[in-house]
Amino acid sequence: MKTFTSNANAIFSGSRRSTLKKLGGLAAASMLPFPAARAATSLKIGYVSPQTGPLAVFAEPDPFTLDQVRKILASGITLAGKKYPVEILYKDSQSNSNRAADAASELILNDQVDIVIAASTPATTNPVADQCELNGVPCLTTDTPWQPHFFGRGGAPDQGFDWTWHYFWGLEDIIGVFTGLWEQIPTGKTVGALWPNDSDGNAWGDPKMGFPPVLAQKGFTLVDRGRYQTPSDNFSSYLGAFKEQNADIVTGVIPPPDFANFWAQAGQQNYRPSIVTVAKACEFPAAIESFGSRADGLSVEVWWSPAHPFSSSLTGQSAAELAQAFTQYSGRPWTMPLGFKHSLFEVVVDVFKRAAEHSPEAIRDAIRSTKLDTVVGHIDFSAPSPMCARRLWWGGNGSAANKV
Repeated sequence: MKTFTSNANAIFSGSRRSTLKKLGGLAAASMLPFPAARAATSLKIGYVSPQTGPLAVFAEPDPFTLDQVRKILASGITLAGKKYPVEILYKDSQSNSNRAADAASELILNDQVDIVIAASTPATTNPVADQCELNGVPCLTTDTPWQPHFFGRGGAPDQGFDWTWHYFWGLEDIIGVFTGLWEQIPTGKTVGALWPNDSDGNAWGDPKMGFPPVLAQKGFTLVDRGRYQTPSDNFSSYLGAFKEQNADIVTGVIPPPDFANFWAQAGQQNYRPSIVTVAKACEFPAAIESFGSRADGLSVEVWWSPAHPFSSSLTGQSAAELAQAFTQYSGRPWTMPLGFKHSLFEVVVDVFKRAAEHSPEAIRDAIRSTKLDTVVGHIDFSAPSPMCARRLWWGGNGSAANKV
C-alpha cells in the first residue's frame, strides 16, 4: 500500500486552509444573519454543477437525477423526530471556478442551505468546498480524484478539513488503470502528455505524485511540454513535439472542446498514435459523437457503469436499472457521472435521517459517521486516518475506507 506523507502537501501551491479559517472568523462576525442562527422550516440542499460551458457534459444526468430525487423526497424527511419538507436549489457553475465559488456563496448566505453538494472536476468541487469551509456549512463532493481536491485546496494530511467531505478514486487508481492498458499493447512506450494548467492537469503531471514517476519506473518515456492554458484551439507545438519524438501514446485530462481541437488538428497533420487515453474528454458519448469513425480506438477509464454490482439506498435500483431509467427518461446512453450524482443524494438523505438535530454541527457529525452502501459502492467516512493512503473513497476530514 502506497502512502503519501505530509511532505506531499508542499507539492501543491496555496496552503489556503489556515487563511480560510481566519477569514471564516471574520465572516462569522460580520455577516448577519449567520447561517446557523436561522429558524429552519425546511431542509435545504444546495447543488452546484456545470450546467453550461466546456464541462457541461458532466451535468447531463442532472435533470433526470433531480426529477427522480424530488419525487422520492416529495413527502419530506424526518430529522430528529420532526418531519421537514425538502428543497433542492440548483446552481450553474458555468464551468468556471469563480462562478462556482459565487454560486456556493449565494446558496450559503442568501438561500441559507443546510448542506452543499457538488461534483464534476476540481473546477467545481474545490471552490465550492472552500466556500463551505469558510462559512462553516457541511459540504459533500465527488467526481474529482482526491489528490487534486484535497491537496489542491491546501489540505494537510495530518489535519484534513472541518466541514468538507469528498469521495472518489485517486490518481494512484487511474495511473494503474492507464499503464495497465498501455502495457498490454505493443508500442514504443513514448507518452505524449496533454495536461492543462488547472488543478487536474497540475496534479496529474506533478513530478512526485502524478504520472511522471510511475511512467519512469515502468519504462515509459514522457513527452511533456508543460501545462497549456485552457481553453485552447491551437495544439501545433504539442503535435510537433509528439511527432518528433515518436509518441505513440497520448494521454491527458482535458475538457471535451480542447480535445476536439487537438484531435481534429492531429488528423489534419496525419498524426496517428497507437493509443489515445484521455480522461474527461473521452468519458461521454455526447462529447465524442462528433468524431464519427475517428472515435474508434479512443480509450478511457470507467469509474461507474451498468455492470457495477451496486444498488441505490434511495430507490433500490441496481446500477443497470438506474442506467436504464436514465435512458428511458432522456433518450440518451448512460454516462459515468450518473451513478455519482445519484450517490450524492443517497448520502445526503442518509445524513439528514441520522442527524441528532437540525444544526450545521449535527449534520457535519452525521456526515463524519457515514457508512452507507450506495449505487457507486460503500462510502465510509468513519475511520479517521492521519495520512493520505491509497483508497478509493476519501473523507474530507482525513478519513478513508478501502472499499471498491
